[in-house]
Amino acid sequence: MAKGRKQNKVRQDGVSNAPVLLDGKPTSGFKADGRMTRKAYEAALFDLHAELVKLQMWVQQTGAKVCIAFEGRDGAGKGGTIKALTERVSPRVFRVVALPTPTEREKSQMYIQRYIPYLPAAGEVVIFDRSWYNRAGVERVMGFASDEQVERFLQMIPAVEKAIIDSGIILLKYWLEVSMEEQTQRLKARIEDGRKVWKLSPMDLKSYSRWYDYSRARDEMFKATDTSWSPWYVAHSDDKKRARLNIIRHILRHIPYEAPKRQQIELPKRQKPGDYREPNYLWKVIADTVDTPPRVG
Repeated sequence: MAKGRKQNKVRQDGVSNAPVLLDGKPTSGFKADGRMTRKAYEAALFDLHAELVKLQMWVQQTGAKVCIAFEGRDGAGKGGTIKALTERVSPRVFRVVALPTPTEREKSQMYIQRYIPYLPAAGEVVIFDRSWYNRAGVERVMGFASDEQVERFLQMIPAVEKAIIDSGIILLKYWLEVSMEEQTQRLKARIEDGRKVWKLSPMDLKSYSRWYDYSRARDEMFKATDTSWSPWYVAHSDDKKRARLNIIRHILRHIPYEAPKRQQIELPKRQKPGDYREPNYLWKVIADTVDTPPRVG
């Protein structure tokens, strides 16, 4: 826990997302609707980011290999969770993999072959923003894979994941589950908010109407691949802030890292200017236009 920051101790309702009320009012750090406040979220995330840096140093020093797969419905918050997880660590250690549509050559390969080259080497944490489970989800629901291909995949993948784990990789799989109502609100926001419109693809619109097809695909995927050696962990993400914090805490609990010992660091003295003189050069300085709109009209 960082100095000067108080940790919120809030009892949680084990069934719903709402915090326990005290005298009819939400406990500290939560809004009236049970969602977390920005201030409480940022305070908690500050401490978790410090732990993730320790995890990063441990991974580098020990040569550990970590693979984290994120799956879930469209709009469930995978991207925001990955951003929260990686924003304070090195992208050379925490690598995010989000593969595009497969090429014709890749379509002819063994399905899992496309993902194998991206698995972590020593000293790496690889995060899949959607993974090989595309075959059991979007490819199945949208008709890009046949029933026979999906069935073969579901039979094969537990053994593949066993081999991945036996090779020394720590594998964690997360499914983010969002309610029908919350998904609708988030997809509407992508339409109306100019900052989010890039997130809305034609595939999102097609899949939106197939809620229960995705539910059936998810259920069969869990039944076939929720194994003792590679279980699925589900995070309810209607409150995105709480979901992100819960997932990061879960990751930290399930990786046996230890905070490395750090040598005390002192900045060295700067050299004296000697004969250096600032150049008489007309720099092309960017104008300070913070109070001016970026576009007019």
